[in-house]
Amino acid sequence: MYYAQFKTDLCPITLVGDEQGLQRLYCHVVDNKYDLILEDDWQQNNDFFADVIAQLQVYAKGELSQFEVKLNPQGTDFQKQVWKALVTIPFGETRSYQAIAQQINNPKAVRAVGAANGRNPIPIIVPCHRVIGADGKLTGFAMGLEMKQQMLKLEQPA
Repeated sequence: MYYAQFKTDLCPITLVGDEQGLQRLYCHVVDNKYDLILEDDWQQNNDFFADVIAQLQVYAKGELSQFEVKLNPQGTDFQKQVWKALVTIPFGETRSYQAIAQQINNPKAVRAVGAANGRNPIPIIVPCHRVIGADGKLTGFAMGLEMKQQMLKLEQPA
């Protein structure tokens, strides 16, 4: 397993993954409710992630609207189904938790969709920040609502 650490205009980031794809993206912000613990057997390798790093740098400047990254998030089948739906939300648009539940053909699973959204291991690239409440209000975000608002603003046309 490899990891890379670098800074963007959004936040300092740690990436974790291997040849199968990116498994984790950790944006180091003050109120992030999840801690990342680097494992002893992980190897730092920024070269391995050079393309992902470049894409994230450009995105953080508001100049990239679609990522081209091999993903390998780890989670339950339901979580993976939700995360796969998240990557279909177009840049600059939002969807409600209800809309995602309907998209995955499980319209009663709104709360479960919210829970899976909150456990997204690859935020930014898997755009959980684009999911909002049915009333159009910003709702919970692991990196804090201020960061969610900042990312949504970054994705709006100039």
